[in-house]
Amino acid sequence: MTDMLYRDDPYLAEAGARVMAHTPEGGVVLDRTIFYPTGGGQPGDSGRLEWDGGGVSVATSVRTDEGRIALVPGEPLALPPVGAELWQVLDWQRRHRFMRMHTALHLLSVVIPLPVTGGQVGEVRSRLDFDMPEAPQDRETLETYLNMLVDRDLAVTEGWITDAELDADPGLVKTMSAAPPRGAGRVRLIAIGAGEDRVDLQPCGGTHVARTGEIGTLRLGKIEKKGRQNRRVYLHLDG
Repeated sequence: MTDMLYRDDPYLAEAGARVMAHTPEGGVVLDRTIFYPTGGGQPGDSGRLEWDGGGVSVATSVRTDEGRIALVPGEPLALPPVGAELWQVLDWQRRHRFMRMHTALHLLSVVIPLPVTGGQVGEVRSRLDFDMPEAPQDRETLETYLNMLVDRDLAVTEGWITDAELDADPGLVKTMSAAPPRGAGRVRLIAIGAGEDRVDLQPCGGTHVARTGEIGTLRLGKIEKKGRQNRRVYLHLDG
């Protein structure tokens, strides 16, 4: 298994690593990585790998069938040899926008407290799909509430519960379309706020900012009908 440095410290933009393997598709598997792999509606990270005598851009990062994380080269250049020590450099601006937007989508699920049927994290525009028969009529109020949560500068923290504890409290899962990441006997929880100020708690394997004030101004976008019981709500990052 690849050591997931991005989960321990999502602000880590550079780090060393060693090449463990190459995938048949031409990906690079490291023993430890700062690159978040595509999953949970969040795109895989991009950046660059540098080693003695070479370098290659990373277009994205994905999980392999074996549970490892493979970095996908963005150009047809020679790969670092297995066993080589190298340096990882993240496209930090892109990652940070994903962190801000992913955390913002958690807030969107707070102001629209309905089951989530899907979602996608983007750099400046993201979306959540809700089990919602009619579009909300109070868009300005929802947008104001969103930005109030941002302005409160609430702490965003992680915790862990066992699979059995999650099964005993299924209300923690907001997303109907995808099960929480499991496999290690425990599930990661993301909390926004603490104590009486906690506004959200849900399973999530993505990367997030440390405080909601880091998100910046949010703008509620268009709301599309995607079925009799489904509405797609877009969220924009302004500034």
